[in-house]
Amino acid sequence: MESGQLFASDRPSKRPVGTPLADRMRPRSLAEFIGQAEILAPGKPLREAIERDLLQSIILWGPPGTGKTTLARITAEMTRARFVAFSAVLAGIKEIRDVMAAAERIRQAMGRRTIVFIDEIHRFNKAQQDAFLPRVEAGDIILIGATTENPSFEVIAALLSRSRVFVLRALTEDEVALLLRRALEDPERGLGALKVDLDAGVIETIARFANGDARTALNVLELAVSGAPRIRDKAGDERGWVDLPLVQQTMQRRTLLYDKAGEEHYNLISALHKSMRNSDPDASIYWLARMVESGEDPLYIARRLVRFASEDIGIADPQALSIAVAAKDAVHFIGMPEGNTALAQAVIYLATAPKSNAVYRAYENAAEDATKDVAEPVPLHLRNAPTPLMRELDYGKGYRYAHDEPEAISDMECLPPALQGRRYYMPTDRGFEAEIERRLEEWRRKKRQQ
Repeated sequence: MESGQLFASDRPSKRPVGTPLADRMRPRSLAEFIGQAEILAPGKPLREAIERDLLQSIILWGPPGTGKTTLARITAEMTRARFVAFSAVLAGIKEIRDVMAAAERIRQAMGRRTIVFIDEIHRFNKAQQDAFLPRVEAGDIILIGATTENPSFEVIAALLSRSRVFVLRALTEDEVALLLRRALEDPERGLGALKVDLDAGVIETIARFANGDARTALNVLELAVSGAPRIRDKAGDERGWVDLPLVQQTMQRRTLLYDKAGEEHYNLISALHKSMRNSDPDASIYWLARMVESGEDPLYIARRLVRFASEDIGIADPQALSIAVAAKDAVHFIGMPEGNTALAQAVIYLATAPKSNAVYRAYENAAEDATKDVAEPVPLHLRNAPTPLMRELDYGKGYRYAHDEPEAISDMECLPPALQGRRYYMPTDRGFEAEIERRLEEWRRKKRQQ
């Protein structure tokens, strides 16, 4: 894509000098593609559709560096269809509509469809996604969307229902190691011409660090090789030498020891959660920064804050949930890195809010009773009674409308007989729950007097 273009409408161009190793080593065919055998092995539906040029609209969903963009580029090389790649950052409604109109004209005039590739489709808003829909329905375009986010939440339902979702998994360490060895051996696109030797364990260390992300692995390798000392071997040839300390230094920016799918991922979110629960804003903001600066998905953090607001604060501060949800919306709206302060604001608020797990305990206790082998039937007086037959069967009989009572509360039992008197919600004396407890005691007193 040339600088300033909103989209490119031909095949991917040749890579210019200075192109990063990760882009130079991008597979050019399905035969070169590593990983995702579950969907791309010979005979699998997606591979068959690509090879036979019968592809329909698809969404590729998976973590970074798993081959989503590469797969779209390979498809572009193998298809007879016109290919258009959109920039989710630069493309507006006008540009989308112009390309959609062109796709309609080309199909009508030439019978040729257009493949539209949208990288990071989750960054397109509803109006932008809606603009593709008529042409997808008409068959003028084949949509290939790539996303790291759950398409159920990020792609409009109408577009999602007309596309097939393929899930790409993180690469295994062995698959990443194979990519690294290929890059080291390739003299044209890779690093083979540089004649580099590696300490034992270097490839495995990088592969483990990359956490299934091919791009990260190749970037680390390229940086390490570029910083490697050059020495002469016994034959007088100059060679590079990459040892483990050099690799560790190269990885230092992310050596906050963070693996998004492994133990440290859960260790850090646990540290954040427990620091907020202990009302320690300083520790809380530190653990938040550790996660954000290590590359954690900010929406994952936001989701955990929403959970924390209900689980550990609840009605002790009814604003806590609103603050957490607002932070999630802010991060989703403005993205990163600007969204980091919205997360920080929420974390400090939650850490300094009064704490109560009464809502959490209330639900857990109620769920235990609600899932017993014999479910308690709804008492007749609480049942819906929309028909004469149901009323004849005493549905709704004995119901007391609270607003007709002097204090807008009656002594009517609302739990099944076997559970009457059970208390699930036990408010604390902290924050707003102290007021809730006062109300409940007053209501109970009035019920006893009725």
